[in-house]
Amino acid sequence: MQRKDFIKISSLGFLGLYSCGISNFKSNRKPLAIQLYTIRDAVSENLEKALEKLAILGFKELEIYGYNGTFFGKSRNEFQSILKNVGLKVISSHHTTGIHHHEKGTLTNNWEQTVEDLHLIGSEYMVCSYLFPEERTLENYKKLQELLNKSGEITKKAGIQFAYHNHDFEFEKFDGTGTVYDFILENSSSDLVKMELDLYWISKAGIDPLLYFEKYPKRFPLWHVKDMKAGTKDFAEIGNGIIDFKRIFDAREKAGLQHWFLEQDSGDKNMFESITISRNYMLKNDFFLK
Repeated sequence: MQRKDFIKISSLGFLGLYSCGISNFKSNRKPLAIQLYTIRDAVSENLEKALEKLAILGFKELEIYGYNGTFFGKSRNEFQSILKNVGLKVISSHHTTGIHHHEKGTLTNNWEQTVEDLHLIGSEYMVCSYLFPEERTLENYKKLQELLNKSGEITKKAGIQFAYHNHDFEFEKFDGTGTVYDFILENSSSDLVKMELDLYWISKAGIDPLLYFEKYPKRFPLWHVKDMKAGTKDFAEIGNGIIDFKRIFDAREKAGLQHWFLEQDSGDKNMFESITISRNYMLKNDFFLK
């Protein structure tokens, strides 16, 4: 990384943490992790440079997206080399179903090879990330548990846990009775299909996450952590919104939490500035990093 880039990132507050007595986050604390989609524009521009910026900000673990037979246009070996160079580890990866979008790397297209490649870069989880609007039909919902279970069977053989990531539409009524989210939880294998709970989207839907932790304990090993503005319900930096993260993190054991990822889909600031604001708030509140 060029000196001017290092200075720019450092000016966002990273070096100042040492003078605040927060530098001990490096030891005896859970590593900082981020969903790479947060900086998708920077990734598209220069993958290695974008990852270097995250490393300078103290991140150690990633959840990635967009695998299509390559990793952001890089071969598996090239991507592994970049990760090694910057000191980052992939914990999890996002994938769509492929029901209507038939790209490689989806649950219905070349899934076995996808699992092999993610296994070889060391990923511990693979996640169904999103159902496109045209996939949200009664017919597709009724077939979904079979697809999720089958996908989870394949990942399990490679030592990878499969999971499903929510937005807010899953909390709409399904077939006039319960929600889509409950239908998925109740009709998929609790062993093969865990849940990656997005704390922003469930909060936007007006649902208390703790209700799900009580009803489906140990089913939520992954979380997306992002905040929500009062009033508009837009995305906010962690600590600049209205979500009570301490209350949620206090229930981590009931939920079965193993890893969580900072994420911010969009914002009104430079995204690295937003990430720094969120990171600083997290480092000042021990419940995030225990």
